[in-house]
Amino acid sequence: MAGGKKQNKTLKVKTGIEPPGSINPEAVNKIRKHRKQLFDAGEYVEGIINGDRSLLSQAITIIESALPEHQELARGIIKSSLPHAGKSVRIGITGVPGVGKSTFIESLGTRITASGKKLAVLAIDPSSERSGGSILGDKTRMEDLSADENAFIRPSPAGGSLGGVARKTRETIILCEAGGYDVIFIETVGVGQSETTVHSMVDFFLLLMLAGAGDELQGIKRGIMEMADLIAITKADGTNKEKAERAGREYKNALHLFPPSESGWTPRVLTCSSLEKTGIMDIWQSVEEYVNFTMQNGYFGQKRSRQSKYWMYEFIHESLQSHFYANPRIGKKLELLEKRVMEGSISSFHAAMEILK
Repeated sequence: MAGGKKQNKTLKVKTGIEPPGSINPEAVNKIRKHRKQLFDAGEYVEGIINGDRSLLSQAITIIESALPEHQELARGIIKSSLPHAGKSVRIGITGVPGVGKSTFIESLGTRITASGKKLAVLAIDPSSERSGGSILGDKTRMEDLSADENAFIRPSPAGGSLGGVARKTRETIILCEAGGYDVIFIETVGVGQSETTVHSMVDFFLLLMLAGAGDELQGIKRGIMEMADLIAITKADGTNKEKAERAGREYKNALHLFPPSESGWTPRVLTCSSLEKTGIMDIWQSVEEYVNFTMQNGYFGQKRSRQSKYWMYEFIHESLQSHFYANPRIGKKLELLEKRVMEGSISSFHAAMEILK
């Protein structure tokens, strides 16, 4: 270096404004304030009544939670919501695979919301945790309804027993009614026993059917048909229209063989097309006629009272069962008895009686 002097070529940065922290304090305060609401049943219910869909979703999540502190909070939310509930029309919707439930629900749902009513779509899904059910897929297919401010679509919890999922759905109905939803669809996603479960929590039961080849009555159980207040033959359009009308006549003839319904209502069979938007409003008109008819003869209120009693006992049975198996002493005893039963040294009946004693 020239003259033996060292030249310092290191880049010097002038001190400027102190860089902001990675977390905004105002945002933290907002989060803290918001979290506070998670532990106050009164604030939850107030938000639900005022139409806050975000708080409604959070309250439902708490109902579905298995945490003891959440269950206690859930009881408070439900208790405070009850005086504001009970004013909706609850409609159960079920159907064979491929019947077009999602398309039908969106087609009817958008007409209901267009008339100024609020609609909630819930699901009964006792599916395994591995499969996860199909209601999330349904939600993505119901694009118009998902974006509708007057509609609320809620997937049911995947996994667990049918009874547990159903109880949570029934409690969700109470919250939706408190939120001012006039019509509630309860859709069956699972198959089998779920139809009977849905029937035990709705006012009107709608069965969607397809017009297929061969005997129209083969693919449906008599028990489900007896529960139906209306059977709708879907996809009655194009070349399928004639098949749908023929299937409708067959179902009408079959319904005549069943004993009269307790409500005094004569179940109807209608055809519809969600694609061509035909027959949809005829179905809704039938629902309204049914509600008026059963309210006048007193059946509407009687049915709801019986359903409330039924769910009280269902909850007792479920709670007894969960407490029984959660007991560590019983768990140890069960392991020993189970081994003896499998070895054949004791009968199943005697093993059961021994553990119950």
